[in-house]
Amino acid sequence: MHKPCAVIPVYNHETAVPAVVDALLAAGLPCVLVDDASSPACCAVLEQLAVREQVFLIRLAVNQGKGGAVMAGLREAARLGFTHALQVDADGQHDLRDVATFLHVSRHNPEALICGYPQYDASVPKGRLYARYLTHVWVWINSLSLQIPDSMCGFRVYPLTPTLALINSVKLGKRMDFDPEILVRLAWRNQPMRWLPTRVHYPQDGLSHFRLFHDNALISSMHTKLFFGMLLRLPSILWRRCTA
Repeated sequence: MHKPCAVIPVYNHETAVPAVVDALLAAGLPCVLVDDASSPACCAVLEQLAVREQVFLIRLAVNQGKGGAVMAGLREAARLGFTHALQVDADGQHDLRDVATFLHVSRHNPEALICGYPQYDASVPKGRLYARYLTHVWVWINSLSLQIPDSMCGFRVYPLTPTLALINSVKLGKRMDFDPEILVRLAWRNQPMRWLPTRVHYPQDGLSHFRLFHDNALISSMHTKLFFGMLLRLPSILWRRCTA
């Protein structure tokens, strides 16, 4: 069974999110919007979008961060009866022309997590680009493999059953540390993953909530926690892979 939707965490992206919803609906994807305690102006835009058919809106009373909003959206998607969820950023940086390809691969590999491997243009902030390389190395160490070429791109199709089993059993980071952490923890569980190239553009007038120093420090702390967690799980991880 393959019944997908899109999950879109939203925090004050009232300018960009209508076009994102339009593109996803045109691709045949119902949309679950997660209002992460946005401003009144953004709330009004989300309310207008929510009256449309196949658009669902949930509101978080207190800002949770991107990861917290995504997890709330994944739970709501499962409650609504969907089996898979395409995580999409609300700021318009993901190339939604790739949606059909991602869904096609997911439909033929329903047990797999379909992940975007970003192809950046010149718009990418250099600080964020360079910081990714350090994250890549830590992810390879903490996952005990090279199967995750990029852990920061949030353009992914999650199979909801194994994803929610993980989310409901461990405490995951709720902010920018969510995207890499969930991949490492799913890799520990031998979650099948497929990688597809996808173009990523940072709009010149786009709104980013990535805080260069604070979020990089948060991600570094997360990698440290995962490293010691990997050491504790090392025998079971290796045994699971040997017997898979």
